[in-house]
Order: sequence, then structure tokens, then C-alpha cells
Amino acid sequence: MILFTLACDSGHQFESWFPSNAAYDEQSARGLVTCPFCDSARVAKAPMAPAVARTDRGRAETPTPTVPAASAGVPMPMPMLAAEPERQLRALMRAVREHVVSTAEDVGERFADEARAIHYGDAEGRPIYGEASPQEARALVEEGIEVMPLPPAPDDRH
Repeated sequence: MILFTLACDSGHQFESWFPSNAAYDEQSARGLVTCPFCDSARVAKAPMAPAVARTDRGRAETPTPTVPAASAGVPMPMPMLAAEPERQLRALMRAVREHVVSTAEDVGERFADEARAIHYGDAEGRPIYGEASPQEARALVEEGIEVMPLPPAPDDRH
């Protein structure tokens, strides 16, 4: 596992774990690496300083646990396990997503048009979900159409 500091085109910085540099490159190319603040897929690695242990201070009080890296047998820091509140949040997000997917109609890329048609009475009222760009979602909200993002499945991204 490798931890990258990332930055979006709006200047937001955040960190994310990836199995390898190649996994980051593949997910980024597919548009799966997005900013958690603005959902921009224009994300790049931010400059990072490597963590280098100092030898002039003696041993650290608690050594960092390591796991063998996938390549070259280089030891890497062990990823932190999710804390209980994070596990509960992920479970809640998964439950919300599963409920929506099992009870609503997936209209795909037609989401904005279908939401408008339902709002203005041109289509049958029913629960729907689908895809909309941030600009389309903003336009729907400005028109007074209540929408909210469907949380991604927690295991779908990085």
C-alpha cells in the first residue's frame, strides 16, 4: 500500500491509499480518483516529502509496523485500520446505497432530464437514481428540484 497526497484543479488537498503506483495511474485514468470536497476528477499527485528515519537520534520509542511491499520486498508502513466510527459510516453509506438501488429506477445519464420531467409533472412520479455532472446537479437545485448525491459503494474507489 502507498499513501499519496493528491490535489484537485480547485486546489483541495487530500490523501488516499492505493495498492501501488500502477493502481493509482489506472484508477486515475478511468476517472475513479475524485476530490472528496468538490468531486473533480482532475486530480494529480501533490509534491510529497519521503518519510526518512533519522539515525542521529537513536531508536524511536515505538517502531512503525511494516508489511512487505508487493514489489522488491521493500518494507512499507502498515495502513491504519479503520476506526469504529469510520466503519459505521461506511456501513451506513453501503446500506443507503443498497436501499436506493433496490427501490428506485436507474435512469443512467438521463437523470437530470428525468428529474425535471417528474418535477414538472411531465413524467410519472417515482424514485429514480442515475448520473449527473456537478453542473447538472447544481442546475437542478437552482430550479428547486430536490436531489442529493448517492454515496458511492465504499469499496468502489481507492
